[in-house]
Amino acid sequence: MRRSSQFLVLFLLSVSSLPSFSFSTSELPLTADGKVLDLDDSNFDLAISSFDYILVDFYAPWCGHCKRLSPELDAAAPQLARLKEPIVLAKVNADKYTSLAKKYDVDAYPTIKIFMHGVPVDYYGPRKAELLARYLKKFVAPDVSVLESDSSINEFVEAAGPYFPIYLGFGLDESVISKFGIKYKKKAWFSVAKGFSEDIMVSYDFDKVPALVSIHPNYNNERSIFYGPFEEQFLEEFIKQSLFPLVLPINYDTLKLLKDDDRKIALTIVEDEDEDQTKKLINLLKAAASANRDLVFAYVGAKQWGEFADSFGDKKTTLPKMVIWDGEDDYLMVTGSETIVGNDHASEISKFIEGYREGRTEKRRVAGPAILGFINSLIGIRTIYIIVIIVAGIMLYQNLTKDDSEYPRVDTSARDQVEQTSSSSAPEVERSEYKAGDKED
Repeated sequence: MRRSSQFLVLFLLSVSSLPSFSFSTSELPLTADGKVLDLDDSNFDLAISSFDYILVDFYAPWCGHCKRLSPELDAAAPQLARLKEPIVLAKVNADKYTSLAKKYDVDAYPTIKIFMHGVPVDYYGPRKAELLARYLKKFVAPDVSVLESDSSINEFVEAAGPYFPIYLGFGLDESVISKFGIKYKKKAWFSVAKGFSEDIMVSYDFDKVPALVSIHPNYNNERSIFYGPFEEQFLEEFIKQSLFPLVLPINYDTLKLLKDDDRKIALTIVEDEDEDQTKKLINLLKAAASANRDLVFAYVGAKQWGEFADSFGDKKTTLPKMVIWDGEDDYLMVTGSETIVGNDHASEISKFIEGYREGRTEKRRVAGPAILGFINSLIGIRTIYIIVIIVAGIMLYQNLTKDDSEYPRVDTSARDQVEQTSSSSAPEVERSEYKAGDKED
């Protein structure tokens, strides 16, 4: 009995002398359990490395849009966690964890990024739960879907949703477009149909095979047909040119898309995008776009976005008018086609394109700052406000502290108060201007 007691004491002593281990929550494995992960400095890198696809919402607790987005993420998270290749949703209080915000260029709230295999990409898609889930499924879908029947074709198009162009290959081998399915995965859906009927051919407006059909669900299912040659150069040229509809409306989101396209933009400025006359003009522009695919045809309404429209010449110029814009700081006016006048708009558009091709142009500078500044979600305007107020504070301080010969002396306490006001004004203004709506699309 005594020997057993001695053995027990020795065992307990030996166990107590072993090194102790402690685990923090940041060291525990993360799981895709259908809940929105709450990330901070301690577990952010672990989360990004743990999941191939993770969407992160950089928010501020005081931001109204952030508060409305939060329940939508909560509702979408379970749907995305059930995918064969799950997508995880997460959030970071960027107002608190400023080092993370700075690292990922968070300049307004909410800022949403998708990390794909650790690489961040800005998210500009919908924010309602159902639409957000459908949009994100694109990133884990096959590079090229193989469709075996009419029903599978229709189901594929329906499931794809309206946010990306769709490419359907009829009579094509998967290997012909697999390279482009990988290269343009973030921008479009790709598929090849192995089995289909004549009804499908009628439905998608092609009359022979092989054919590649592009569809823009968000633009009245606008279609373009490519019959070859299916060599890499020509095929990619068609795919790139068909990523946009024939005539693209200009807004904050489409400007972001244009950054990746190196074509010049035939921009039409109209009075009001919603007028019947404008809609007729857009149909004529589509015909011109079909024959001039080396240009991006686009339009903007002065009523809808006057600040942008006014950057291209005199505000008093009769509308509609057309310019050739390089997407940055310069644009071309075509001599003799400064405006689209008269009743024969089709002839006026042809005359404009002909004048551009023949070099009868005058180069001009976009008014104001670089036009691509329009896509920066008001951050430039906010910065200007801050600079103006800081400069005004400095000027006020200098005036108050000038020599007695000009102004009475300001006592120390008053001067200190001015200094405190000057130093504190910038952060306060930044906070007031850095408001919830800044990042709204």
